[in-house]
Order: sequence, then C-alpha cells, then structure tokens
Amino acid sequence: MPKQVIIFIAPPGAGKGTQADLIAGKFGLKHIETSKLIEHKFKTADSSDEKISEEKKKWLEGKLVDPLLFAGWFNEEVGESVSRGRGIVTSGSLRTLEESKIILPELERLYGKDGITIFYITLSEAESIQRNSSRRICQLNRHPIPGFPQYRDLVACPQDGSPLIARELDKPEIIKKRYRVYLEDTAPVLDYLRAGGYKVIEINGEQPIGSVAEDILKYLKN
Repeated sequence: MPKQVIIFIAPPGAGKGTQADLIAGKFGLKHIETSKLIEHKFKTADSSDEKISEEKKKWLEGKLVDPLLFAGWFNEEVGESVSRGRGIVTSGSLRTLEESKIILPELERLYGKDGITIFYITLSEAESIQRNSSRRICQLNRHPIPGFPQYRDLVACPQDGSPLIARELDKPEIIKKRYRVYLEDTAPVLDYLRAGGYKVIEINGEQPIGSVAEDILKYLKN
C-alpha cells in the first residue's frame, strides 16, 4: 500500500501549494494541486461542453467548481498515483463538505484512515489579500513564488527557469470573494473531519515560509 496522504487545508495565500511542493520533494509524494488540476481540465475540455463552460465562468469569478465534477477529476488523479505505488500530498482540497464525502472514502479505501494526515494552515483575510495580490507563478510548471520582499526582483523561476507571471485569479476583489467562499464552504470541512475522528494539525500561516515548513516537518518526523 502507498505510504500516505497529506492534506493541506488553508485560505487563499496561506502557502499550502508551496508547503505541498516542499513535502512532495522531501518524501517522494505526488502533489495534486487543486487549481492546477482545474486549469488543466478547463484547458483541455471540449469548448462546446456547456457544463464545462458554465463551471469555468464561475471559477474565473472566484466561485468553486461543482464539487461532484471536481471530486471525479480528483479521484482519477489519486487512482493514477496508487497504480504507480505513490503517496500523495494535496493542496486546495478538501474544499466542501459534499466534495469531502466523495473523496475521503476513496482515500480511506486506498490508503487507510491511519495513512491520512491533515494540516490546517491559518491566515487572516488581510494577509490573504496582501499575499495573493503580490504573488506570482512560473509559466512552465506553476511553481508558486510568494509575494515577499526577498522574491520581488525575481524574473525567472528558481526551479525551472521559466518566466514568472501573475494569475488572473489573484486580483484583490477576487481574493476577497475567494476568502468569503473559503469561510462559507471550506472552513466547515474542518469540523466534519474532527467529528469523523481525523486529527487536524493546526499550523500558524502568518509565519515566514521556512518557519511554517519547520512546524510541519517537526510533526511529520515525530
């Protein structure tokens, strides 16, 4: 059986993608990034598909993609990882109760409940807006580049050398909407997980990236 599933739940801009990349590299896990998966599906979908076109429009407005549609995409990715004997780390999912009720049973079936670790990275709304409005991603592999002063002068990705670009979704007005959506739809998932007997480890996301990573690794090593 593949080793484990590590799930990061956090508001926009809390660094879940960055931390997931670090963990994936350190432990040899596959990183399933929600935003990247959705972007890929929309990019490769049939443009005449009305359902997909409608969901894409919602997504660009800062709303969540239909949980049933996304859960199907997500479980396909998980199945592929299992077939290759790999564990996974996720960033961006679980996003809603409906989605959780579809994805969690599949994760339990494939990895076992004891193989699932959940980190909740906290971040205020003000910090979320500030970070998202100034962050960038690389054009080739979407590696996240935080909007911190030490990265301000970067013009190319340190990992693959591709140009850095701003995401269409990272505008202040859209971030505000995404944070509200997070509070309404994603935050209740944490109570659902705790009630279901999952241990949710809370991490202070207001710290520098390195400090957040140290807190996560400290727990994993123990």
